[in-house]
Amino acid sequence: MSFALRSSVVLLCLLAGVPSARAAPDKPLERGTAVTDPLALRELDRGRFGLGRILDPPRAEARPLDSAELFGHPAMAPVKSALDAEFDRYVARHAAEQPAETIGVGDAFDFRLFDRALLTSADTRFVLAGIVNRLDRAYVSESGCGEIRLIYRLTRTDVAASGETPARLPVTLNVILRAAGDPAVDRDGQPITCAVVAQRWLATSDLTLTGRDLAAKLQLKDGPLDLVSPRNIDRIEINLQLAHAPKAARRDFRTDYLLKVFRYDEQARAFNETPLENQIDRERLLADADLAREFRAWLLQPSHFAELDRGTILIPEKFLAKAAITATPVGFVPSILLPEFGLSEGEGSKAVFNERDVVGALKKAASDGTSLQNIRSFGGFKRRLNDITCSGCHQTRGIGGFHFPGVDWMAAKPSNAAVVPASPHFFGDQERRRDILAALRDGRQPDYSRGFASRPQLRGAKELAGTEYSDGWGAHCYRLMRTSARNDLSFRSWTCAKGLACQTADPTSRMGMCFVKAR
Repeated sequence: MSFALRSSVVLLCLLAGVPSARAAPDKPLERGTAVTDPLALRELDRGRFGLGRILDPPRAEARPLDSAELFGHPAMAPVKSALDAEFDRYVARHAAEQPAETIGVGDAFDFRLFDRALLTSADTRFVLAGIVNRLDRAYVSESGCGEIRLIYRLTRTDVAASGETPARLPVTLNVILRAAGDPAVDRDGQPITCAVVAQRWLATSDLTLTGRDLAAKLQLKDGPLDLVSPRNIDRIEINLQLAHAPKAARRDFRTDYLLKVFRYDEQARAFNETPLENQIDRERLLADADLAREFRAWLLQPSHFAELDRGTILIPEKFLAKAAITATPVGFVPSILLPEFGLSEGEGSKAVFNERDVVGALKKAASDGTSLQNIRSFGGFKRRLNDITCSGCHQTRGIGGFHFPGVDWMAAKPSNAAVVPASPHFFGDQERRRDILAALRDGRQPDYSRGFASRPQLRGAKELAGTEYSDGWGAHCYRLMRTSARNDLSFRSWTCAKGLACQTADPTSRMGMCFVKAR
């Protein structure tokens, strides 16, 4: 077994059998930032937030849109073609690189492909699994005030007649809408500003309603969902489990997920594939020396380097890929499974960045008075280069390859307790997002910066202290050495709460998880 997988397996086995060192926060961490109540989502899915009503507003039919109808819609034709092409490329690449491993649909194969026929089946549909406020992304386009994400999960419906619970499938489709835009005024003719959107979301923080009552409250004329309009659709994002390979003598357990983005073209009235935000195209950079030099020069410019540190960088599309394969699990040891492995010195013969260049950029920032929050070493640079990508983020503290698999309201007894709606990374980021909402509401300049994907940015708050999301049982940590000079400046604050110690399963790695100290 590889060191990377061994780290994950050992630590997860330890984590599974022991209770948390601290109780969960008293209030839901996602209060005012997301809708996760299963019964409310069921009501919203049955109304104007069903996928059919969102993607095709003139559709008056109340019956849910099945997958055959969805991908039969002209706007989705480019999506279907692009997904088919990605499946074909994945199979061809597998055959070329691993000819001894069979691949196909079903348990008889070594690599078990997702049955793509389910994507266009009349017996499946995408079900509303969550609504997430991302006004913390307003730095991308301030006029749009960030984003609202409607997250749908593919579900089989053909088993309901037999009395079984409809089976959820490993595919999510996210509809991304501008948080403000069209209409520019509310029902009373008042301008819809970022402050208005933020205030409406934060006003839901103390609601104790559930189900139909919550759904109705959110859609009132002063509610946050009243502002969500299909006219503001920007793009859709698809996360799909391509294949799963159980552990065998010749390989470790592995699951590969496909990430794709399709931007809406209003003139063509279709969703066309587009590069993934900050998904650096490793293969092209390693194959094209001129492109690699151009990217290195661009990224190490002081202003771009500072944006990389803050997590607000927007890399030009010429350096980006239109698809990403997220492999899980990856553990804590750098490997080819990480999206940007090979771009930095020490990871291959064609490295784009060396330690001297990064140290030079750090010194330049210091001399210019630029305060860096995260990147304080070459190691910090390499980690940030990975976690700003879509696939690198999804590999970090996710649930499989997802950060928001969503609640299962089609189960016999819907409950957030039965199915955790989101990943530790998602919950750990809610304090930061709520702080940005408060700044927008109050007319203050928001701080859009974010920490590494492995550790949340606390901003002085204490709500996450001692929890798995920060420094409690199961949190990601950095094993400190007694000699302070040997500790990496980017990670030395990644300590564990009192009574816990940072334990690593791989002696070559300093990254691990917080567990009770051995006696």
